[in-house]
Amino acid sequence: MDIHEYQAKELLAGFGVPVPRGSVAYSADQAVYAATELGGWHWAVKAQIHSGGRGKAGGVKLCRTYQEVAAAAKAMLGATLVTYQTGPAGKVVNRLYVEQAEPFERELYLGFVLDRKIERIRVIASANGGMEIEEIAHDKPESILQIEVEPAVGLQPFQAREIAFGLGLNIKQVSQAVTAIMGCYRAFRDLDATMVEINPLVVTKDQRVLALDAKMSFDDNALFRRRQIAEMRDVAEEDPREATANQHGLNYVGLEGDIGCIINGAGLAMATMDMIKYAGGEPANFLDVGGGASPERVGQAFNLVLSDRNVKAILVNIFAGINRCDWVAQGVVQAAKGLRVPLIVRLAGTNVEEGQKIVRECGLPIITADSLAEAAQKAVQAAREHVPA
Repeated sequence: MDIHEYQAKELLAGFGVPVPRGSVAYSADQAVYAATELGGWHWAVKAQIHSGGRGKAGGVKLCRTYQEVAAAAKAMLGATLVTYQTGPAGKVVNRLYVEQAEPFERELYLGFVLDRKIERIRVIASANGGMEIEEIAHDKPESILQIEVEPAVGLQPFQAREIAFGLGLNIKQVSQAVTAIMGCYRAFRDLDATMVEINPLVVTKDQRVLALDAKMSFDDNALFRRRQIAEMRDVAEEDPREATANQHGLNYVGLEGDIGCIINGAGLAMATMDMIKYAGGEPANFLDVGGGASPERVGQAFNLVLSDRNVKAILVNIFAGINRCDWVAQGVVQAAKGLRVPLIVRLAGTNVEEGQKIVRECGLPIITADSLAEAAQKAVQAAREHVPA
């Protein structure tokens, strides 16, 4: 789960990370009021969407007067911001963040990610901030500093100092950078985050170190014990289908293809998508209905897949271990009534004979398959031959 910049800064400030003063606004009047409350003579008005590259897309405006703040807010609110991460559809700006604009001399990069391969938190830093980490890795790979955190002892202050000195900071700046680095680590650890990124981490003209921007992502599976984080979820920033899936306990990721997938188990889902690609087709989604694929749950999965207008065929691939094929088949038959796209069903596992019998005798034009390869081939063929009603 992602959160907005202002939310990430609020969390990080609670762990001692220095951030500029700012306030969220939902209207131009609120933006002006926020600027007056913050004081000063320069403000940054920032669009709050879950995407990088906002500045290049016009989502960050530096203002010197209240009139400029009002004009920037009016231009952004309700507008669709298109960045390299949003895709051509873009995202609608529903809220802004107004903060004091701090003049700075240097931009640094600081990131914390969960490296699943080594099962460690990896700290990444670079003296070339203000750029995406992919650009830094491509253009100046020698500037990237990395440290792996030993989970038994956590990030140590001497490691934070190594990073700070490696960034070319002076003694005064190093102590502040260490505070920021250690604070980010504690936030990552204590809040079940999967990513914390400060880009840029700046050195101001008066020698302060500030987190000028902040991004945080969290483990969805840990939200049950992080209520304060779960409450920060902005459903408007998510794919509506993924938000609906989350409400029903389904794991769904929308893709660009035309073959809808309803599968139990993440591994089987990925194998099915690979097989569809191998057969010459394109999956429209990743959807894992989980181990408890009850008839009601299967029906919800069908509704979710059919909400994608690009779907020309649906492939149901169930390997029943925890659940039963006859149970799943009941849900498939119930959901298939009135279906306007071809349906391909492959069942295997517990009570498979009973499940196949239910599908065969339902009287509906359901295409069956005995193997995954056969199911993928039939799904690709059905999608190509389908003529929308």
